Amino acid sequence: MGALRLYLRYTAFSIRAQMAYPGSFLLLSCGAFLVTVIEFVGVWALFRRFGHLQGWSLGEVSLFYGLVSMIFAFGDAVTRGFDVFGEVFVKTGGFDRLLVRPRTTALQLLGYELRLTRVGRLVQGMLVFAIGVHLTHITFGPAALAILLWAALGGIALFSGLFVFQATMSFWTVESLEVMNVLTYGGEAAAEYPLNIYAGWFRNVLTFVVPIGCVTYFPMLAAMGRADPLGTPAWVLPLTPAAGFAFLAVALWAWGFGVRHYTSTGS
Repeated sequence: MGALRLYLRYTAFSIRAQMAYPGSFLLLSCGAFLVTVIEFVGVWALFRRFGHLQGWSLGEVSLFYGLVSMIFAFGDAVTRGFDVFGEVFVKTGGFDRLLVRPRTTALQLLGYELRLTRVGRLVQGMLVFAIGVHLTHITFGPAALAILLWAALGGIALFSGLFVFQATMSFWTVESLEVMNVLTYGGEAAAEYPLNIYAGWFRNVLTFVVPIGCVTYFPMLAAMGRADPLGTPAWVLPLTPAAGFAFLAVALWAWGFGVRHYTSTGS
């Protein structure tokens, strides 16, 4: 409970600091919204030209797209400290200050900054999801909403784990590797479409290596009441978001390993 209170104080200070410049906050949020809206226009153009994507309609893909956009917006907002860890903390030697404080380094980095500007991407995801509901005429009951909430929590854990892995690599590379964007931003882009449209080896990567499909594709099928074209049993579909928490646990273990082998670079 003490850690939770401290984290809430961290976030309160972060919100207060960002709200000191409301104009900047509004412009950055609107920019994030417009950029992601333009991305979805490309998806709309694809379906307008071809009509469907291996049996999936625009409305159904909009549900996947909206869900992963909302999940990524939350995950990206709360893990800013890990995202900039290499440049801000390792390269400058600033991580030394975190080590002498009587709190875990993961908690301190988690409270580094709550990026409120990601609300623009969140609103875009909500809008696209609403479009998907309108086009498919699907009514999500209490059970389906519970599955979607469970998927969102698992997805936030998964993307947080990816950023933790990225930060962990900085212990040996000093700076964050841009190649990790293939898994973070690239994984988010891949999850915007149904998993069965990809080649088998890529589906395996998105299921068993970086289980992004487990927090988007499978639970969305369960919420829609649709059978998996890949043949996954129906009872498995709502359980798969647990993979996101397992991935985060592995990432935190790797983080602890990196902390134990950290050597200061000085300033």
